[in-house]
Amino acid sequence: MNIDIHAHYVPQALLDDLVAKRHGFSSVKTTAEKSAIRVAFNHEEPKRPVIPAMSDAALRRLWLEEQGIDRQVVAGWVDLFGYSLAPDEGADWARFLNEHMLKGITQVERFVPLATVPLQSGKLAARVLEDALNTGFHGAMIATQPKGQGGALDDPDLNPFWELANARKATIFIHPTFGAGDERLKGYGLVNALGRITDTTIAVSRLLYSGHLLKYPNMNLVIAHGGAALPMALGRLRSSYASAPAGRTDPVAGFNKLYFDSVVYDKTTLQFLCNMAGASKVMMGTDQPFANAQQMPVQFIQDCCGVNTADSKAILGETAARVFNIRSA
Repeated sequence: MNIDIHAHYVPQALLDDLVAKRHGFSSVKTTAEKSAIRVAFNHEEPKRPVIPAMSDAALRRLWLEEQGIDRQVVAGWVDLFGYSLAPDEGADWARFLNEHMLKGITQVERFVPLATVPLQSGKLAARVLEDALNTGFHGAMIATQPKGQGGALDDPDLNPFWELANARKATIFIHPTFGAGDERLKGYGLVNALGRITDTTIAVSRLLYSGHLLKYPNMNLVIAHGGAALPMALGRLRSSYASAPAGRTDPVAGFNKLYFDSVVYDKTTLQFLCNMAGASKVMMGTDQPFANAQQMPVQFIQDCCGVNTADSKAILGETAARVFNIRSA
């Protein structure tokens, strides 16, 4: 099987319920703008518009067929995760999203669902994750900033979530939050072009130094966008640790347990990632359905690693089938 592990999907029925206000979330506001809707949590500024392609099942089905992709792992959209909601409401919101996702994936038989969890509360995130795993989800996608804008994934409050993920041998996909709190990113589209990279690099570096990958060795942790700058920065992280190890864990030990998608857009970069992590730790991703999604993903992998080589087979689907527990039809 050729498996795309990084894609987003927002069921149309979810959007219809939001527009029609068929929900009980007083802190969730929806506005319609032309052919798209925007969601705001509490009294914050509305999130980015949900692009129509996010919910177009027919278009996605056609694209998967054209690309020769047998399965696509789909998560919701990070902008809709609602981490700034109060914990109890956030947990109900995550369940609401997950219910719609389970119903929505029936529109495309190739979809494999990832759950949303309320990361603003480690205890509640653990409960929602367990429920999701019990009802057919193949893991969960989480964002890098558990407070919506701010917070760290190594916060002790999240320990119950990591403990549950470890106990269930769950696969957790870490995706950057939109916005990285740096004023310099506001021009030139740098929030998307570069902010994603800095945000993920910082968030996962904390997990490496905190030793989370060693404390919770049974979970699978997948990092978006080729691991951001981590493969390039690993030598510096290792050197910093070697010079002052107190209070930190060897980052190389944690890095060796990570998995990565292939959304790097450049063959030389993908080859470098494979050299650093091993091809068996890299899985094909696209970031569909965004405009900057990886185009011709199967060909991209084959151009980089060869056709029918062990490396290309691992990246195209063998590793993903195991990590995300995907069985052929």
